[in-house]
Amino acid sequence: MAYEFKTESTFQEYFTKAHDMVRKSIREFIKKEVLPFIDEWEEAGEFPIEIYKKAGDIGILGIGFPEEYGGTPGDIFFGVAANEELTRSTSGGFWAGIGSLNIALPPILNLGTEEQKKKFISPVLAGDKIAALAITEPGGGSDVANLKTTAVRAGDHYIVNGSKTFITSGCRADQVTCAVRTGGEGAHGISILVIEKGTPGFSVSKKLKKTGWWASDTAELFFDNCRVPVENLIGQENQGFYGIMINFQQERLALAVLANMTARIAIEESIRYAKQREAFGKPLTGFQVTRHKLANMATLVEASTEFTYRVAAKIGAGVDQIKEVSMAKNFACSVGDKVTYDAVQIFGGYGYMREYVVERLARDNRILSIGGGTTEIMNEIISKMIL
Repeated sequence: MAYEFKTESTFQEYFTKAHDMVRKSIREFIKKEVLPFIDEWEEAGEFPIEIYKKAGDIGILGIGFPEEYGGTPGDIFFGVAANEELTRSTSGGFWAGIGSLNIALPPILNLGTEEQKKKFISPVLAGDKIAALAITEPGGGSDVANLKTTAVRAGDHYIVNGSKTFITSGCRADQVTCAVRTGGEGAHGISILVIEKGTPGFSVSKKLKKTGWWASDTAELFFDNCRVPVENLIGQENQGFYGIMINFQQERLALAVLANMTARIAIEESIRYAKQREAFGKPLTGFQVTRHKLANMATLVEASTEFTYRVAAKIGAGVDQIKEVSMAKNFACSVGDKVTYDAVQIFGGYGYMREYVVERLARDNRILSIGGGTTEIMNEIISKMIL
């Protein structure tokens, strides 16, 4: 039996019995509803839409959201625990697809009216609708302040023109939380609109083919004189950049958690394999080079996990962690890169085969230092705050 990091017991400073109950519930869901089919879903490039409803019915989708909209409120570590257990699907694509609501809904929750919250949040938490966030454009990724998609007011509608790309859940989303330009250049001319499926002038590409995250559908979105009701404006016109920025801190934390957990699973798989695989008459664990490689991998993951948890605790306490969460994301992604690389190396040729989990973990981990703000952008944020 492979050694498994005991998150619940190792980090009792952060997790209570209530967190462990959530963790157990999601772990059972993943074991029953996801793991038996995840290889098939990876090859298909998506997982069944029915999984959203199943997850909604047992409260997974609503973790961290207010009860009045169908959520299950709790502190920040309920979300951390949920993200870790969803990662046990062994598929970053499944994690991204089932969790796209966690980046699509917060701007609505933070800036929307009561009517908008009931309309755009409640059905998604119930698993009846799928939500996506659309910020990135073909001509610019992390440079959010210079986005080009325009929305021009025309009576009781906005006329939207432009496009978005790399949108997780974009192919089958029922609603898209979309950043548009309603004013002049720069951050102060950006607004947020919810654009619903079937809106005239709104079209979606076929699924984009990716290196990793296969189980999530990723799309380009096109807006050709797309008519969006003014009532779908979230917050005040030209004040949307704030809603996007407060979203990023939680997204970067979630990606750090994902990177740490991806690396953790890679170690567990490596230990299991190293104990069973024999070379030159003894198991791989009989070689010092393998034991020390595993020791270094475990040390990096423990250190990164502890740092991420401390940042999460401070965010939960209301302490500004813009610099620290950028550091945590970068560190976790670099640890994930190192550990998944070493895991494939331990597996040798088998680590390059798609039927082995570490192959998928290595592919899926690569996007984490790009999504939610690249490593280079994180370093720019950090440098501005320390210099």
